[in-house]
Amino acid sequence: MHRITILTLKSLIAVLLALLALTQLVVVPVIAAETAERLPPLAFLQWPGVIAAAVFVLCLQAALVCVWRLLTFVGEGIIFNVKAFAYVDVILGAIIVATLIVVATLGLLTTVGAASPSIALLCLLGIVIGAVLALLVVVLRGLLRQASQLESDLAEVV
Repeated sequence: MHRITILTLKSLIAVLLALLALTQLVVVPVIAAETAERLPPLAFLQWPGVIAAAVFVLCLQAALVCVWRLLTFVGEGIIFNVKAFAYVDVILGAIIVATLIVVATLGLLTTVGAASPSIALLCLLGIVIGAVLALLVVVLRGLLRQASQLESDLAEVV
């Protein structure tokens, strides 16, 4: 991968991390407070919603930091290093946790009768996307394992 491509990707990840931090610390709490004020019967969902959103965004941030680190490995030409698997595992774990947060949110909103059809549809879409991403990362992890084994075998031959 070209150095410019890696630097561009890292720059975009830095921008995403900053925007996610802003969302996590400012946007979500403000929207939750406004919604609680506008809909008093659902005000009890304000803090569980803020916490769930913060953890969800934290999962995204963790995955992005791991992608950053994997890009560093690529730049150094050591992507088939054993250390790469730990970062891939963290990405997979973050996807699973984020998907479980969406499942729990859908369950809670449905239980209290606050899930409109559009919210339920968005949550279901999030669950499907999370499952697809998790399976994709599992497949890519398997490919990384095979490539690492091939590189190791080739190193032994040479």
